[in-house]
Amino acid sequence: MKQAYENYTPEDLEVWQLLFSRQQKNLQDKACKAYIDALNEMEWGLNMNEVPRFEKLNELLLNKTGWSIEVVPGLIPVEDFFLLLKDKKFSASTWLRPKAQLDYLEEPDMFHDIFGHIPLLMDEEYASFAQKLGEVGVKFIDNKEVVLQLQRLYWFTIEFGLIKGKSKTEIYGAGILSSFGESNGIYDTSPEIKPYNFSSIINQPFRTDIIQTLYFEIESFEQLYDSLTEFDKHLTQLKYA
Repeated sequence: MKQAYENYTPEDLEVWQLLFSRQQKNLQDKACKAYIDALNEMEWGLNMNEVPRFEKLNELLLNKTGWSIEVVPGLIPVEDFFLLLKDKKFSASTWLRPKAQLDYLEEPDMFHDIFGHIPLLMDEEYASFAQKLGEVGVKFIDNKEVVLQLQRLYWFTIEFGLIKGKSKTEIYGAGILSSFGESNGIYDTSPEIKPYNFSSIINQPFRTDIIQTLYFEIESFEQLYDSLTEFDKHLTQLKYA
């Protein structure tokens, strides 16, 4: 599939501009430094003035970390998702929410996929973790229990992860970065925030239909990668023991 850029409407551009400008301003004192730095670095292809062209973003990503965007029709099977991550490809939709639904969607749209996920793939440590997650997922794709554990890890890190900043907790999860309400709720509603614990996360159920009430805070992206590498070694030893 390809991005049919000619199909975007004036309303699509207006929606993108509203979402981008509001959230870019909102995240300046909330998102982690790596995200803000990446957003600034990608300004040529990711800004409020135009609906993003994936070919521009791919040029930036490929030159920096070797990643690219893979156009998908919507949610895809977990097997395909892990395979894409393993191959340094991030799946993204091309449709934008209607203006009447700026703040709530059941299924992720392009603003979530691109504004939320893509900038941090410019960060080497974060990108390595995402690729490793796909690699482990492909290796153990026939083990339903492991796949579920990896889906939980993805949810509480890449989608809804927090990271310890210099003076306060900061955001790196795309589900929070792309949500005006949830990115403010982290600081306004005092949700439960636990230190990152791999064992706890892979056994922690989650819901997709509510604003999260539980988050995990990492020390660094290196911590994510190291814990997943140890998990991979452990599973491999069990598999071949």
